[in-house]
Amino acid sequence: MGENRRIVVTSALPYANGDIHIGHLVEYIQTDFWVRFQKMRGNECVYVCADDTHGTPIMIRARKEGITPEELIARSHAEHLRDFTDFQIKFDNYYTTNSPENRELSERIYKAAEAKGYITRRTTPQLYCGHCKMFLPDRFVKGVCPKCGAADQYGDSCDKCGATYGAEELGSPKCTTCGGTPVVKDSEHLYYELEPQHEYLEKWIPGHTTSDVSNKLLEWFREPLRGWCISRDAPYFGFEIPGCKDKYFYVWVDAPVGYIASLKNAGRFEMWNDENVELYHFIGKDIIRFHCLFWPGMLNAAGFKGPTKVFVHGFLTVNGEKMSKSKGTFVSARTYLDNLPPEALRYYYAAKLGGTTDDMDLNLADFVQRVNSDLVGKITNIASRGGQMLQKKLGGMLGTMDDEGRALVRKCIDAGETVAKHYEDRRFNQAVVEICRLADAANEYFDRREPWKTVKSDEEATRTTLTAALNAFRIIAIYLKPVLPAYADKAMKLFGESEWNWESAARTKENCALGEYEYLASRIDPKQVEAMIEAAKVKPGESGEVSHESRASKNKSAAKSAVEAPALKPEIAFGDFEKLDLRVGVVESCETVPKSSKLLKFVLDAGPLGKRTIFSGIRGAYPEPEKLVGREVVFVANLAPRKMSVGVSEGMILYAGEPGTNGGVLSPTAEAGGGTQAT
Repeated sequence: MGENRRIVVTSALPYANGDIHIGHLVEYIQTDFWVRFQKMRGNECVYVCADDTHGTPIMIRARKEGITPEELIARSHAEHLRDFTDFQIKFDNYYTTNSPENRELSERIYKAAEAKGYITRRTTPQLYCGHCKMFLPDRFVKGVCPKCGAADQYGDSCDKCGATYGAEELGSPKCTTCGGTPVVKDSEHLYYELEPQHEYLEKWIPGHTTSDVSNKLLEWFREPLRGWCISRDAPYFGFEIPGCKDKYFYVWVDAPVGYIASLKNAGRFEMWNDENVELYHFIGKDIIRFHCLFWPGMLNAAGFKGPTKVFVHGFLTVNGEKMSKSKGTFVSARTYLDNLPPEALRYYYAAKLGGTTDDMDLNLADFVQRVNSDLVGKITNIASRGGQMLQKKLGGMLGTMDDEGRALVRKCIDAGETVAKHYEDRRFNQAVVEICRLADAANEYFDRREPWKTVKSDEEATRTTLTAALNAFRIIAIYLKPVLPAYADKAMKLFGESEWNWESAARTKENCALGEYEYLASRIDPKQVEAMIEAAKVKPGESGEVSHESRASKNKSAAKSAVEAPALKPEIAFGDFEKLDLRVGVVESCETVPKSSKLLKFVLDAGPLGKRTIFSGIRGAYPEPEKLVGREVVFVANLAPRKMSVGVSEGMILYAGEPGTNGGVLSPTAEAGGGTQAT
């Protein structure tokens, strides 16, 4: 493994004005996987985070509840930390942005930019509510879109046509707090000018983000970078800007500074600027510009080191759609925990996350099936059958493995660095695929040796079989520890051990007592999911459709380039389409077919349907087919097998577009709006 690394890791700060939900957990759970893996590898890895506590929404909500903002954010902090802890997410420090450390650091970073001449002042028109006695932020005013005339639109962008505009441009504006009609007033604001760092940021971005993220960001650099408004008018809950009475730092100024403040509160402040320390941010794709444009500019101007890498992930959909309160798919962390075990969601997220910016779908039927068949029926089944048989029939004593058993265990040990590489690259789904392959091998060994039969005639041969099977399970459980820490702890006690690191997998357990078997994982009853959905459904009078995208993700042009539509094939009757049985399979392997310029050979894990081998003529679209391994694809399951010169094809992979162009295999994890997922 080489010399141990020193690493600081952050997740985006959850806003103190709302509950943690399953969409948020996509980020914190995957960060926790990565941090736990790094610690198992012997690296010094410090995971810090904090509640994002400032802004007008906090102030107004506290006012409505008749409490102070400080009381509101203290309550929220306790609730957030409880939810994270119950989902087995372990921070080294979970702090708050409303802290003395954050104030001092925010002022320091601001003054450094001011000294360099990066801070300018401009007078801008804003909507002011006389009843509330405050300037209205974009989200606190609604009116008629100035572009398309749609009613009930927020003050920054239109959900109907996608246009962006200033709140003062709205027609018939109304304050969303009191319903009154605001007036336009001028107000002087402070701007952070990014153009002086144009060259620095243009060079910095490609080296610290993935190519898809950097390509998008670099579109901004075709013209001078615009200044960024960093002030808000009183009344406002936040930090007052030094030397500017009644002007406060915009929440996005001090929020990322909260990373450093949390590190400082943990007594590890020196790590941030240490050239030997790696810094990593995990964020959602809606806040890229804040973390990859404004933030590195602020840090650079103030003499702080920027992040080594910014890891960006997509959004969560449920059953292929935006989370919805009316459908009960907008599920808070607490509602989930009231109905289902945290291990199930952690395992499912691991099985779906591939380290890309693609959106991820929580298909609830697949969730139940995947947890029950893989985690319980495939992985846990080894320990359940082997451990209980050894304890009940053979006195709980492990024996010595024979050559066949050692070969199985060696296969598991040898897979360690492959699994580790997947964890390091955040391809958690690939790690799960590899782990399940090992579990398949262990189950095949177990079934072939038939210990339930041999225990009646040859106890020592049975002990030999169970010793190998349980050693294989032990290694699998070690590899699963970043994903399922509590599960791994129970498995560790089974083998009488007090701690597992990554190197523990290279050791075996023979001729020793097995501990008492403890229930490791339970099957999910679909009724538990139904109860969760029912508990999460919107109450009368509430808004139904929601998204956990931030306002930043809405600030985009709705313009689309016109393309000539290709000719359609002849129409088919709906009855013909109904005959298709479309299923989802996980790509276990994908390789080119010798002597064929078009074919790829897929082997799919189709769940209850077993393994499927499918030949598909899309080689031109995938010059590196091995990158499809671990991806979910949609295939026609009831297509009659077709005998080909290269073998029998047992279905058809669905693909949209012309091979070699911008099409791709259909996948339930496709990015919203794209319809396909090309690798």
